[in-house]
Amino acid sequence: MRPLQMVDTKTQYFKIKEQVDTAVLNVMESSQFIGGKVVNDFATNLAFYNDVKYVIPCANGTDALQIAMMALDLKPGDEVITPSFTYIATVEAAALLQLKPVFVEVDMQTFCMDPEAVEKAITSKTKAIIPVHLYGHAVEMEKIMDIAAKYNLYVIEDNAQAIGCNYTFSDGKISKTGGIGHIGCTSFYPSKNLGAFGDGGAIFTNDETLAGKLQKIAAHGQSVRYYHDLVGCNSRLDAIQAAILDIKLKHLDDYIVARRKAADIYDKGFAGNKSIRIPYRAAYCNHVFHQYTLTLIDKDRAGLNKYLSEKGVPSMIYYPVPCHKQKMFAAFGGGDYQLPITDWLTERVISLPIHTELDEEQQQFIISNVLDYINSN
Repeated sequence: MRPLQMVDTKTQYFKIKEQVDTAVLNVMESSQFIGGKVVNDFATNLAFYNDVKYVIPCANGTDALQIAMMALDLKPGDEVITPSFTYIATVEAAALLQLKPVFVEVDMQTFCMDPEAVEKAITSKTKAIIPVHLYGHAVEMEKIMDIAAKYNLYVIEDNAQAIGCNYTFSDGKISKTGGIGHIGCTSFYPSKNLGAFGDGGAIFTNDETLAGKLQKIAAHGQSVRYYHDLVGCNSRLDAIQAAILDIKLKHLDDYIVARRKAADIYDKGFAGNKSIRIPYRAAYCNHVFHQYTLTLIDKDRAGLNKYLSEKGVPSMIYYPVPCHKQKMFAAFGGGDYQLPITDWLTERVISLPIHTELDEEQQQFIISNVLDYINSN
């Protein structure tokens, strides 16, 4: 059996090595490393894939979030509603702009922002909602968009973990996550479902005016070189990463199929065990399984994590400390929040390896070791 890894980017690379190597060498030979045709072509192809009008590539997913908030002219003290159960970057980007993150509860089953909690958290200072499609499962975006319309709020989707996820509205319309809100943001960190061989990110929108503003902000506030209309930043996706991502984009749907197949095998292996809650799959979306995350019921998570490590099985805890309990948010009243579902989940979730290169032998080994510990402790 091949050694187990949380993410096997090396084996994935070898399957497309010839295409990737050729694309990278072409960039090297052109010597056009920043901007240019390769980056523009990738942006066009990604816009087509995600069914949005505009894609603005940038340096990473955190920059994407920050640029999105800058483009909406949010001011210090404005409130943005976000889940606490998310990677720190979602909230950090707001804090960097001196916005006030308002933490809300998540749904027990999906791990995603609870729309009812969002509506209850809205005040006269609320300006935006930041739904996070966590672990590859979509937020109930139809409800979020209805709330946003009712209160005249912006929606910035954090789609770093769910690129390629299809969301089905009640009328049967299907949209890709990241293309539903006013702005969508994603990351191309190597471990992501669409991962670069370095860092990278992108911003999505269907609004022409917003697209122009986002583009300017990402390029020092300029649309014409040396003429700066806005205060911006320097956030660029380099051509080598764009070339690699453009190759991998063609395989993304196949990658999603492989992840869902792996999740099916896990689901079957853990079915019926009362101490393990397998990931929920809502009917309104196709979970793309950036992570395969179990919720342990009355079992020692740290013990399981240690036991698996001793058996050569990697596992990860995303995220052991929710944002509202992080020291960096104490100034925003983080310690005042009562989020019992978030607290309960962050004490019990554990993620197993899931990626495009997992084979069934590896998965059965993982399953048997998880069950050995669960059933004997």
